[in-house]
Amino acid sequence: MSKLFESASQTAGPYVHIGCVPNFCGISDIYPDDLGERMVADATPGERISITGAVHDGTGTPLKDVLVEIWQANSDGHYGADTSGFTGWGRQAGNDETGTWRFETIKPGPVTHASGQLMAPHITFWIVARGINIGLHTRMYFPEDAAAHADDPVLARIEHKPRIATLLANREDNGMYHFNIYLQGPQETVFFDV
Repeated sequence: MSKLFESASQTAGPYVHIGCVPNFCGISDIYPDDLGERMVADATPGERISITGAVHDGTGTPLKDVLVEIWQANSDGHYGADTSGFTGWGRQAGNDETGTWRFETIKPGPVTHASGQLMAPHITFWIVARGINIGLHTRMYFPEDAAAHADDPVLARIEHKPRIATLLANREDNGMYHFNIYLQGPQETVFFDV
């Protein structure tokens, strides 16, 4: 009887963009828009925000083949799509030249944790790219919610408190947030094992 071995894990290769964001790749006859491209509609309530950023490798170089997905609650702190056109989920590819991505969404409300405590408003990020064997999970928190961060049960579990700063976006003008993700190095972002 032969013994079966686990096959080697695969990284997100050159075809992940073709399958996940075909319009981005110039294949325009599959979907009118890439899935996850639009998260909100005109009727969606909440504060409109834009999030931009890039995923950087250990040398600080932006990854140009990255695919980023986000999940978030609505402005009332509830997950899932609703009748207002809010999807709660988005997907963007990094720009071919700069590696930057951008999401147009709303600021989420606080969400109730399984413990009953309120989690500070946040957005969950999932990152795949060449060289990443398993998608990486992290969160982005909003800098203006510092009081809520102190009581957030997830942030409370981070042992090295100075690293919490890697989860904070930078707020700019007109509802714009900038959030860079670092895979390695002194600015390495906190990633979650989910």
